[in-house]
Amino acid sequence: MTRSFDKSRLPSRHVSVGPERAPHRSYYYAMGLSEEDIAKPFVALASAGNDSAPCNTTLDAQADAARNGVIQAGGMPRRFNTITVTDGIAMGHQGMKSSLVSREVIADSVELSVRGHCYDALVGFAGCDKSLPGMMMAMLRLNIPSIFVYGGSILPGRFHDRDVTVVDVFEVVGRYAAGACPLSEVHELEKVACPGHGACGGQYTANTMACVAEAIGLSLPNSNMVPAPYSTREQIAVSAGAQVMELLADNIRPRDICTREAFINAARVVAATGGSTNGALHLPAMAHEAGISFDLFDVAEAFKSTPYIADLKPGGKYVAKDMYDAGGIYMLMKTMLANDLLDGNCQTVTGKTLGENIDQVTWNPDQKVIYDVKAPLSPTGGVVGLRGSLAPDGAIVKVAGMQRLVFEGPARVFECEEEAFAAVEKREILEGEVVVIRYEGPKGGPGMREMLSTTAALYGLGMGEKVALITDGRFSGATRGFCIGHVGPEAAEGGPIALVEQGDTIRIDAEAGTIDLLVADDILAERRAKWQPRRHDYQSGALWRYAQNVGPAYKGAVTHPGASAETHVYADI
Repeated sequence: MTRSFDKSRLPSRHVSVGPERAPHRSYYYAMGLSEEDIAKPFVALASAGNDSAPCNTTLDAQADAARNGVIQAGGMPRRFNTITVTDGIAMGHQGMKSSLVSREVIADSVELSVRGHCYDALVGFAGCDKSLPGMMMAMLRLNIPSIFVYGGSILPGRFHDRDVTVVDVFEVVGRYAAGACPLSEVHELEKVACPGHGACGGQYTANTMACVAEAIGLSLPNSNMVPAPYSTREQIAVSAGAQVMELLADNIRPRDICTREAFINAARVVAATGGSTNGALHLPAMAHEAGISFDLFDVAEAFKSTPYIADLKPGGKYVAKDMYDAGGIYMLMKTMLANDLLDGNCQTVTGKTLGENIDQVTWNPDQKVIYDVKAPLSPTGGVVGLRGSLAPDGAIVKVAGMQRLVFEGPARVFECEEEAFAAVEKREILEGEVVVIRYEGPKGGPGMREMLSTTAALYGLGMGEKVALITDGRFSGATRGFCIGHVGPEAAEGGPIALVEQGDTIRIDAEAGTIDLLVADDILAERRAKWQPRRHDYQSGALWRYAQNVGPAYKGAVTHPGASAETHVYADI
């Protein structure tokens, strides 16, 4: 049944109510709206759809489907688009410097469009890595009733009778460089790895943040693991459009939903699924928008006591479609809640609590993807926080599927990713070395690039756990092997990583959560006295502006003071 709305209390009154708004209404009449339409609440449908990559190609159609739900529930839908930078295409070259920056641009552009047009509620559609947190950051910043909809995962490709994803293509580059396969195999694999629409199929960053959206309560239950090509995605979009009107009627807002307890739930789901290390970057950034202090160390604390229970790629066997077939995120959360690993009292966009939603799910003992918490793949999470003399502000490593959790070796230092990748291609990296890639942090890159091209090539060479790789940049959720990212303070700010020299001994203990540079303090003091900041090549434009404003990785690499500095919130204008 359509709910009634008092438009005099909604933001859209500023563009639609009263004689002084006649010029504004003239624009709506020009677009075919009637007087009755203009009197309804205005609902933003923000789409990150584009032709850049398959993760984004269905989003506009899903956003358009949501129009029907909004209209049925008494609202007036208004669609607009924002950008994406797709990591799989930006990877391995200078374009990756734009990726993390795009998260801020997405959040900013959604905020500005909603503010400028005075929309009352928001349904956001995103499909690729940074567009998911960017969209949710905007929801938390604006604090109007909102629902997040994921575009869905790609179906797995088939190659020689096995499921494959784009990561297999990145890794075959290393195998080819090692002489382990012919060029014809590279070409054959690249043509079948990505068979259609949808985001990368393993538990990489997009699917990790899709899991976060359900766990934190911003998405409809069991909606985000439905693959992009499935026709049921249209109905999910319609339902989201209708449900956001219920949230508007009941004045349930994102900050009511995304409490500190909800962020802990989300962090636990990242760990339980062996999710992307980028979760430890995006959760603090989202919390920042809600005025909640929740940094990398808070994320790591949740990781410590969370078992790894979802056997997903890249550390495990299965892809996102298999997770969907097994029962989705709520099946995973069923066993977590039953074992006191989640707070079931958190509010969700259904209007019910997380626990009430989970009560509707029946545990399926026959599925193979999600393990019972009492019999996990490993007793601690698939992602681990680190801290020590090399990273006083912390670092992060994904250990899902790894056998070796302690590594000590001599440093092999590179000043950028390109130098390291060239050394990998030439097979110059030696077993036992700790590869250090620095000046790739948020400020120093600028943009905190992901290193999937380098890590995948190392893995393809068979060196995945025979070397360690450390960077103040990031890793893709698809990265596997002994790879430590987010090292802080970053090199550009004179952090210890800037002082490492060739041959220095570095020790990483993912069991103890430590990462140390085994060099005497007096020697480090001498090096620090000689250290000079480096000048990067981006001295104008968006990347320059980002470098001037971005904060440390352990706080989410954010670029503004956040909700704690607010004097008002948009939703209350």
